[in-house]
Amino acid sequence: MAEVDEQELESEDWQVELETAVLEGSCDIGIIRNICKGRQVPEELRAAVWKICLNVAAKGDSMESWDGVFDLPQQDVLRQDCLDLLEKYEDLEEEKVALLSDMESVLTFYAKSRSLQYASRNGWVDILAPLIPLRLPRQDLYNCFYAVMTKYIPRDCKVDGKPFHLFRLLLLYHDPELCNFLDTKRISAEMYALMWIQSLFASPCELGVVQPMWDLYLQQADPFFLFFLALVILVNAKEQILPMENEDKQVIIDTLKVFPAQLEAEDIEDFCALALYYSSRTPQSFRKDYQYMFGGSLTAREDAGNEEMLSQALCLPVSVAELLQATEDSNGDSVHYFVVDCRPADQYNTGHLSTAFHLDANLMLQVPTEFALAVQALFSAQRTAIAAGSVAGGEHLCFMGSGRDEEDQYVHMVVAHFLQRHTAFISLARGGYHALHTELVKREEKGDSNFSVRTCIVSTAGEDVNGEHDGRSGAQGASLINKLSSAVRQKSDVMKEQLSKFKDKLAEGAGPVERHVSSSDKVGKPYRGVKPVFSIGDEEDDHDEMDNFSVSDDEHEVVNLDTWLKKPDVIQHFPCQEVKESGHLLPSHLLLTSTHMYVLRDNPDRKGMSFIQSRHALTEVVKITSKKRHPDLITFKYGISEEEGVQVTGMERFLIPEAATCTRFIKEQILKVLDATDS
Repeated sequence: MAEVDEQELESEDWQVELETAVLEGSCDIGIIRNICKGRQVPEELRAAVWKICLNVAAKGDSMESWDGVFDLPQQDVLRQDCLDLLEKYEDLEEEKVALLSDMESVLTFYAKSRSLQYASRNGWVDILAPLIPLRLPRQDLYNCFYAVMTKYIPRDCKVDGKPFHLFRLLLLYHDPELCNFLDTKRISAEMYALMWIQSLFASPCELGVVQPMWDLYLQQADPFFLFFLALVILVNAKEQILPMENEDKQVIIDTLKVFPAQLEAEDIEDFCALALYYSSRTPQSFRKDYQYMFGGSLTAREDAGNEEMLSQALCLPVSVAELLQATEDSNGDSVHYFVVDCRPADQYNTGHLSTAFHLDANLMLQVPTEFALAVQALFSAQRTAIAAGSVAGGEHLCFMGSGRDEEDQYVHMVVAHFLQRHTAFISLARGGYHALHTELVKREEKGDSNFSVRTCIVSTAGEDVNGEHDGRSGAQGASLINKLSSAVRQKSDVMKEQLSKFKDKLAEGAGPVERHVSSSDKVGKPYRGVKPVFSIGDEEDDHDEMDNFSVSDDEHEVVNLDTWLKKPDVIQHFPCQEVKESGHLLPSHLLLTSTHMYVLRDNPDRKGMSFIQSRHALTEVVKITSKKRHPDLITFKYGISEEEGVQVTGMERFLIPEAATCTRFIKEQILKVLDATDS
């Protein structure tokens, strides 16, 4: 009993302290946060506390310049939406006329002053919903509404909007399995979370839930906190969503939409605590990168091309500055990284971050078995480093390439490999090693003794990056990582050398013609028009064939991609990446008609335009193969039928996200063509 009384006394103490601070008039959000400590605000203090947290307590009447004319094109719709909201508040019946006037005035002035159009379900009326019961004067109602809209509702809340691309990256970082499931179903975040985000959860949740949620939200004063609240809801829905694999897409979307409605007032403190936990386990540099999503300016301030980069990002990017900071704050609460340097061995040997583990990305295609062993060694080294409390140890894997796109295509394939394995906490160092070196040079020039090229970069060859001999072997905590990755690297070099010699031997006895069948085979007839030898199986090592048979690049007709996709004879389209002999990946498209297959490659200099890279009759496809370890890496071989068998005349290789669907469709289409020919 004494314990209960003590808890009640403590509860009363902080509420009295909060009331006193508010009445004194010198209170700010820092004082509010220190007193409340993540607790719900007493109802009688909510209006005053929210105004302080939104920094509008002393703000004047922003609407005094308004002429009071209600003449928006959508004025009738706006008024009806306000009436519909007020119908939900039975205790405000006597004030309905005055409240309706205030609501309509606030929304009309907001639309006019910012040259915006009103639309139902755009979140504006929902944002007013938690504010109306506070019975604020009109000027305070507008100031609070405006502050919430500009500080906490991200711009571009629409289909394919930037906030939803960012949310997908955060989901991918924490739960790649659930993210991949939704991607497979082609369910993008705005399909279920649009009303969550643009209403700050006021739309899907009851008033008794929204107001306590906003109590804690406004104390955080973090616009990105919204994404982590949404993340908690989605992750907690995982056990109900994954078993819905065979359900219709819309059924899954409708199920996701209503999950926030299951929240109750007593859940809110735990709900927000979980969101804070996820926030603390997320790289923080994304906040600086995407801060432009919030703010009162009508003009987005993002860098040129940033929107495209966000929508096409393979995973969450991390700045090199954050990586360096994590090595200094190894005992703090920040995210700790296990850095994986994926550059070729010669570049790694020249210079690398002292805490980085080396995993040569080229192994993935050249020597898959060695790559698998290297990945096992990576996880072993990570566990060892974490257990030893090493500065190099971290649960979060950050992959690093050279920073040059043409060299980092294999790195992206490695990252995709880990994501397909549903490995959580995967990120990519923005700008790669080049950005790291540039950052260290800048800091060295500013006299930063903790971060410089000499203190952070080591050379396996015993030389630093300036070419001068240095006996240092890197930070003591990173020495184990260097030893382990060095052993893997040496073994990989041996394997690649052996592979090269083996391929040379094969090349000595290889002729220009590959025979897949003989005249005695029962597969078909050795005449023109014969059915092609078609197989989808484990691919043999044919890098030498890639050298011998490259698709002709003599003619590159430039076409509008959208126009081609809408051609009536195009029956299927598969986005892909063409894999060149050098290993470079080139964004491309496979287009299929009833008789032909076209490869269109994106023109990097003209957005929306593509080169017609190749044209093939479907009957020219003699073999389709894929690797067991990389089923999305598909090789097409083209040829002609002769009496001795099939002569291979060309070959192309692609990374196709929907590889199984693509190859099955092509096979079915080829059989249709051949059946039509036979008949």
